[in-house]
Amino acid sequence: MRETRTPVAAQNLWLGAGFMVLAGISFAVTNVILQKLTMTMGVNSTTAAFYQYFIASFFSIPLILSVGLSNLGTAFLPRHLIRIAMGVIGIQFWVAGLARVEIWQAIALVMLSPFFVTIGAALFLREKVSLARWIATLVGFIGGAIILEPWSSSFTPFAFLPVLAALFWAGSSVLMKTLTNVEEADKITVYLLVLMTPINAAFAFAGGGFSLPSSGLVWPLIILTGCATAIANFCLTRAYATADASFVQPFDHLKLPLNVVAGWLVFQFMPSGNLWLGAALIIGASLFIVNHENKRRDDIG
Repeated sequence: MRETRTPVAAQNLWLGAGFMVLAGISFAVTNVILQKLTMTMGVNSTTAAFYQYFIASFFSIPLILSVGLSNLGTAFLPRHLIRIAMGVIGIQFWVAGLARVEIWQAIALVMLSPFFVTIGAALFLREKVSLARWIATLVGFIGGAIILEPWSSSFTPFAFLPVLAALFWAGSSVLMKTLTNVEEADKITVYLLVLMTPINAAFAFAGGGFSLPSSGLVWPLIILTGCATAIANFCLTRAYATADASFVQPFDHLKLPLNVVAGWLVFQFMPSGNLWLGAALIIGASLFIVNHENKRRDDIG
């Protein structure tokens, strides 16, 4: 029997789209600040990542208190730890990539994450993946190869850092999908918030410590990136809570031009023509997968 869905009001749809655009702007601000700190101001990438999420975590204290640490008992602690560790490793690769790769290339390559999720869902969740979705995944990776240009004389292995970030974030997403079947959403979020800071601290300690350069701008920029990270994640959460994911997801792809503009304004980074061809393949394949999965759910519902 087909389930009847309650239609989402038009104003809620566009409010959700607005939150998604604000999330993209906030992430662009975060990325360009991180690139400034790590690429030109001498801040170690592991240190920058630690302070970014340590400061952002303060904005999450109300949620942590509302759930209560006493209510965090779980039979799935190893899965939580692995999921959070994979997410943090993704963060470390991402910030390390921003320290070495121009922002336009980094943000385009990290958009490969949904295709890694498709592979992970097939291999580890035993989900049935249609031929059309496999073809879209292949097209997405072809787009990534066009952006990477491993055949070019200007290619650097550091360009793989955002790809590795996408891979680990995809793994974290696959594990989160398994946890949503057995845990409450707030509990999953609180575990992430509570455990992310000490894991990032371990990376910072191993990667050079917690000291920052003495430049007067470093601390204000560190605080700003933490605040922007918190705002971005809040807006992202509100976007999906306000409107259907299928409606707001395309607006997430605005993060590419937003980051291109941010990189040009701050660093005068100009993307090559290959970016737009590769990004068109990635975005087109991603939108096809979203639309294909929505139709499949409607047929099942």
